[in-house]
Amino acid sequence: MAPRTPSWTDLNQTDRQSDMTRIVVLILTSLCLTPAFASDMADRDARALSGGANGTTFTVSRHAFGRSLPALPIDKLRDFAGGNRIFNTNWVEAPASVNTLDGLGPVFNRVSCSGCHTRDGRGQPPASPDAPMLSMLVRLSVPGKDAQGGPKPHPRYGDQLNDRAIRGVPPEGRVSVSYTEVEGRYADGERYTLRKPVYRFVDMNFGELEDGVMFSPRIAPAVFGLGLLEAVPEKTIVALADPDDADGDGVSGRPNQVWDHINGRKTLGRFGLKANQPSLRQQNAGAALGDIGITTSLFRKQNVAPGQDAAAKAVHGGDPEMGDDDLNRLTFYTRSLSVPARRDVDDSVVQRGEKLFDSIGCAKCHTPTLRTGPSADVPQLANQTIHPYTDLLLHDMGDELADGRPDFEATGREWRTPPLWGIGLVKMVNGHTTLLHDGRARDLAEAILWHGGEGEASREAFRKLPKADRRALIRFLESL
Repeated sequence: MAPRTPSWTDLNQTDRQSDMTRIVVLILTSLCLTPAFASDMADRDARALSGGANGTTFTVSRHAFGRSLPALPIDKLRDFAGGNRIFNTNWVEAPASVNTLDGLGPVFNRVSCSGCHTRDGRGQPPASPDAPMLSMLVRLSVPGKDAQGGPKPHPRYGDQLNDRAIRGVPPEGRVSVSYTEVEGRYADGERYTLRKPVYRFVDMNFGELEDGVMFSPRIAPAVFGLGLLEAVPEKTIVALADPDDADGDGVSGRPNQVWDHINGRKTLGRFGLKANQPSLRQQNAGAALGDIGITTSLFRKQNVAPGQDAAAKAVHGGDPEMGDDDLNRLTFYTRSLSVPARRDVDDSVVQRGEKLFDSIGCAKCHTPTLRTGPSADVPQLANQTIHPYTDLLLHDMGDELADGRPDFEATGREWRTPPLWGIGLVKMVNGHTTLLHDGRARDLAEAILWHGGEGEASREAFRKLPKADRRALIRFLESL
């Protein structure tokens, strides 16, 4: 029997306001803040403006990742609220009484965007080997490339394992996650342990996976600040690349070149854990299809792999299931989320940690400051000095973090540098501190200690720091 469709409670949603109430709250909150915006920003410490003068929120609460750009005009708040509604919509099976919100599946991972990105934040791995993946998924591929140069989907399971399905359709299977402990020691003798994940595919309904199948576990990342990253000019990102390590510093970041379905050509990738998406619109449309089973004008073919007959015969919710108006609202929403401000910028320990972050080489990949360029869709994103702590480039992170799954020009050892802004608020917003692409790190120190490849020198420098300095560096990261 196929599993039931997860309920609102299953999705870890604690705010059960109606769509209309949510829209009213968003608009009234912004109306209260907008008139004082210009003078308020003028009085702020520039070091705290992680999202620039137009894109920083000073909210410190469990909703810190879900605020609109404070500079967003009042007449755009309705679009933002409409996108928020789509982001939190629980899609249902077709046919349904509301035909604009049906078409779930037939196979899927979650029923809404917020099902993985709870409160616009970060996911985590299952709590036990038998627990379902609530904010995590597994990409699949086989050797070779597809027609656009991307990963070649598995012939029976496609490019993503969908562990849920609508009534009458079998889910594809599921993945069990367990851990082995890896012991280590700091240079001063203090012991630590890291947890190394072990993945097992179970209940596979279309045959066991063959040898050589490549898979990549992925935690849902936070979605705030993406519009600012999209507004960083391509030339800025390319200028940070050093693919041949010409300066000899051991860091050789390089851009990914991916397929742009909107324009029909290869272009710079900047979104996704391997920088495999070129734009927020394509990122959103791809997630709608792969995660929820919702088609758009960009991806009209149902998410059904060959041989899955029941899924192929299932009723769909129209062509496409999400109209362009809703896709536009969803994209405007993800483009207009602000970034939490830095905290404790005058704290002496935080300041010492910031200097250590630079001196041991962390800033070589986690670039502290970027500048946005023009932004036609959201002018408030333009010409902002931001502090995301990423270069949006691919880096070889060594054998231990390798997934062995190429993605366009990214190798199986390469990952895009993740932004660090807001990382100190993950526990407050999402109730955990798990980090890295698969959530194996239980805290910031463990995340650093997993670095290899181009990050190995910084990892070893951190491991050799005195305890007080290690704590200062962590305090700095917690301030972001």
